[in-house]
Amino acid sequence: MLMDQGDGVSGPFFSVLSENGPLTPSPWVIYCRTTKKVYNKKHVGRRQMKKYMYILKTQIIKTMTYEFNVYGNIIMQTIIMITSAYFWKALYRKQETVGGVDADSMLTYIIISSLLSVLLITNVEKRIEQSVIKGTVATDMMRPINIFGGYFAEDIGSIIALFFQNMVPIFIIGSLFIKVPKMADISALPLFIISVVESFLINWLIAALFGMIAFTAINIDALIQVKKHLLRLLSGSIIPVWFFPEKVANVLEALPFVYIYQLPLSIYIGKGDRAEQLRGMGIQFVWLVILAALFLYVQKRATRKVMVQGG
Repeated sequence: MLMDQGDGVSGPFFSVLSENGPLTPSPWVIYCRTTKKVYNKKHVGRRQMKKYMYILKTQIIKTMTYEFNVYGNIIMQTIIMITSAYFWKALYRKQETVGGVDADSMLTYIIISSLLSVLLITNVEKRIEQSVIKGTVATDMMRPINIFGGYFAEDIGSIIALFFQNMVPIFIIGSLFIKVPKMADISALPLFIISVVESFLINWLIAALFGMIAFTAINIDALIQVKKHLLRLLSGSIIPVWFFPEKVANVLEALPFVYIYQLPLSIYIGKGDRAEQLRGMGIQFVWLVILAALFLYVQKRATRKVMVQGG
């Protein structure tokens, strides 16, 4: 007679039963018991990573399929970029520098801001809203994969596709019709890349936290649009915060929004010395940790609520 030993690891976990009870477990059982943690870490971790990679690859294909959306986004971003460039050219016509930044640096700021807007696209709040409206959120949470990890993989997949579809054309258009956006100090490139990665994570966490409002409000379409435009304004994407009145600028610099756009853009155009840039990155990292902790807390409470009440 065979009996499952219930060790929780896939494989022939069986031993023979005699009339007096189970005999000594088979060598396979002993082996898996002694190596269970290693087995789980290696194989379960790989299986989970494969699931996320599959979601990422699927999203890349899906994003590249909708050509109309791609052209629409390129046209929209190009209009915003060129309009902003003419605005700043007119502003700088009578003076060489404004807010400690010259016209050439400001035009570079506008072009790179348009490129970052492609990388900072998130759909997590919309996905949460749709799962709540359809009533599938509880089912999604019971799947053998973290629901928010899946949303994160989808957004990464979209960014990879949009990098080639949107960023390259926008960069070429900006270089031809405005200027080539050269980096002020190439030695600051590692800082810029790290800052962009952290800005994406901050932006994604804010979007995910905002999306969890759908667990109580259900339909948040209007709120998503308001949040989107308000964030672009407060983050320095359109108008840098240093152009705001000093008191307003001080308040905004204490919030996480300026560390989404303005900080990496300031590093790119060389505004401020290295110490100031590193200080900004330190504050950016602190906000990343705070938002990550808040996200984990809210996610845990939201999951508990959904699993108790149902989706």
